[in-house]
Amino acid sequence: MDTRESKTPEEEREHFKEVSQPEDYEHPEPDEDQPEARQSPQRLTWVLPAIIVVVAVVIIGLLVIGLGD
Repeated sequence: MDTRESKTPEEEREHFKEVSQPEDYEHPEPDEDQPEARQSPQRLTWVLPAIIVVVAVVIIGLLVIGLGD
């Protein structure tokens, strides 16, 4: 692990070159070309509403049972 606080002048120049270059939208990063990155997560869109409904039913059930005593 590199624990140096400051960079050498060559490292500073290299970093400045990387940071100052504009983003290239015509040639995106390699990971954006992967099919997993383009797929939308539609398979599990029903999970959160289902969990909310189940938790609501359990809470209502506990309230009804608790108020019935």
